[in-house]
Amino acid sequence: MQRLSGRRATSLRTEASSWSGLLAMARKRSSRTTFFLLSLPFLAAFTLFAPLPSLSSHSPPLPASSPIRVIGRKFEIKNDKFWKDGQPFQIIGGDLHYFRVHPEYWEDRLLRAKALGLNTIQTYVPWNLHEPRPGKLVFEGIADIVAFLKLCQKLGFLVMLRPGPYICGEWDLGGFPAWLLAINPPLRLRSSDPAFLRLVDGWWGNLLPQIAPLLYDKGGPIIMVQIENEYGSYGDDKAYLHHLVAVARRHLGNDLILYTTDGGSRETLEKGTIRGDTVFSAVDFSTGDDPRPIFKLQKEYNAPGKSPPLCAEFYTGWLTHWGENIASTGADFTAGALDKILSLKGSAVLYMAHGGTNFGFYNGANTGADEFDYKPDLTSYDYDAPIRESGDVDNAKFNALRGVVKRHSTASLPSVPSNTEKRGYGPIQLQKTESLFDLIDKIDPIGVVESENPTSMESVGQMFGFLLYTSGYAAKDQGSNLFIPNVHDRAQVFISCPSEDNGGRPTYVGTIERWSNQNLSLPDTKCASKINLFVLVENMGRVNYGSHLFDQKGILSPVYLDGNVLKSWKIVAIPFQNLNEVLDIKPIKEITHSRINKTSTLMNIKNTDEVSIEPALYAGHFVVDETKDTFISFSGWGKGIAFVNEFNLGRFWPSTGPQCNLYVPAPVLRHGENNLVIFELESPNSELVVHSIDHPDFTCRSSSSSLL
Repeated sequence: MQRLSGRRATSLRTEASSWSGLLAMARKRSSRTTFFLLSLPFLAAFTLFAPLPSLSSHSPPLPASSPIRVIGRKFEIKNDKFWKDGQPFQIIGGDLHYFRVHPEYWEDRLLRAKALGLNTIQTYVPWNLHEPRPGKLVFEGIADIVAFLKLCQKLGFLVMLRPGPYICGEWDLGGFPAWLLAINPPLRLRSSDPAFLRLVDGWWGNLLPQIAPLLYDKGGPIIMVQIENEYGSYGDDKAYLHHLVAVARRHLGNDLILYTTDGGSRETLEKGTIRGDTVFSAVDFSTGDDPRPIFKLQKEYNAPGKSPPLCAEFYTGWLTHWGENIASTGADFTAGALDKILSLKGSAVLYMAHGGTNFGFYNGANTGADEFDYKPDLTSYDYDAPIRESGDVDNAKFNALRGVVKRHSTASLPSVPSNTEKRGYGPIQLQKTESLFDLIDKIDPIGVVESENPTSMESVGQMFGFLLYTSGYAAKDQGSNLFIPNVHDRAQVFISCPSEDNGGRPTYVGTIERWSNQNLSLPDTKCASKINLFVLVENMGRVNYGSHLFDQKGILSPVYLDGNVLKSWKIVAIPFQNLNEVLDIKPIKEITHSRINKTSTLMNIKNTDEVSIEPALYAGHFVVDETKDTFISFSGWGKGIAFVNEFNLGRFWPSTGPQCNLYVPAPVLRHGENNLVIFELESPNSELVVHSIDHPDFTCRSSSSSLL
């Protein structure tokens, strides 16, 4: 893509300075498109929808602090070694991401990393978690990065910080906020596009001054800060990398070690590193590869004497997509590979030491040969790491890796904590509270986007969740053929006849998926009026790696009915509460549970054969006498999302697998009554029951899964 002209870039800089500017640009997509926020009466009726955050413009950068250097504290590179306070230092670290762990468990997981023998914690910083809307900065709760870094220091860890702005990490859009995708003209992500750099400068201008007082030579734990992430696997825009270095130096000073991480090949190192001694070049490579030739190659991309061997991502396991078997690697094999690196006096960072969970809608996705070869990640980010998703350490991999670290460590290792206690609270009876289409019927007309053609989720101001596209067409004796060339990511199609006796109840006719996109036959429907067409599109997670990173959601092409473009669409936003968003209207339980008694006779359906596929809300409660970790099993259910006490646990899809249940950390629970809300997209369990159990389960797999 060509560089933006100066005039276009200047125009974009003006418009992108506020969210209202972004919406203005979205409206330009069609002269007949109008945009309105969902009406408050509708939100009050359906408080699972996320509240729209403040639409304020960008906040000014926080004032830069100038903490005083602490005498005697220095972390540096010389003689091809790391040196800490004048003594050689071997980094034996691990990735542990604060945003994948409930804050009340940060200390627990760090103590387990300590027992593994680690002396350094590496973590990404996801821009989208901290700035979910332009200018709406979040640095509290699970996003309280300063508190996490101070806790690392309290427990004796050094920190390697990876603030991006791109992080990959199997995280939605590689950590970029999705509102970047709504800007017109489109940004060139991960490049020296001036409009993109301006937004990066604003983000780092808010983030870096907060971490500056936590640098090692200022008394804090941060020894190194990464520039971008594996850029050599993506591009070779050196001007972009140099710009990031300049911004980091401006906020963090000239003494801090900045580093890049790239795959251990000449091609990736040529493209992703900055030669000389300005930025240290680290490498990563497949577990089991011979580290010696890779570390030798690494030296070519560092100044003489400035290349301590460092594998910045030593893979303890691997990621898993929906429809795959859960990833696993052998404990002895992994430990033997780590031993080779440490025996060479090399340093290593375990990726992951503890994986955690992709709570909310933040899971990422990958692509294969093209953007249609789409592979969304699980909610669980267990990663087959030595510290499991729920914190368990009583496993062969933890013991094997700990044994290797112990042999190479000069200090004694802490004792190993016991596994976290878990509890199954038994069956949870649910009741259907309301169908999606009943809720849509209540929407005020001003809460709808009207457009000649479908438009993306981001362009209507929504970042996560679902969009409902509606149009109409004339009935034909032989039925009709529907084709949507480009849908991201999964569309359920319904039709209805308003003149029918049932009032035009929508009927499910099929699903169109990004990864297996095919024409859909619409049945012959005798209807005296125009047939209503409903297309419910789910955002299943944005691509986080590779050339198809610019991953907008929704219907991204014209819609063809019998070969003709279908016009005149209405679009309804259906965003649910996400991980870092706080409801500022009635809590979920006040709406969902107030309906249970009133609707129990009508809605408590036991036989799913009596109803077609219909997205709907289900709610129930369970009593907790002692708060312990638990897992909600969705055996027999279809696909959806779940909330416990208004906390978004993430997505479930047991019919595709391999993940059968969702992890519920004990801090999410409370003594006494707890509320569970499910948005089921397909068909519920015939008994409308889920089970709270005391163990994870990754054995779900359907031989007919379209993702296999």
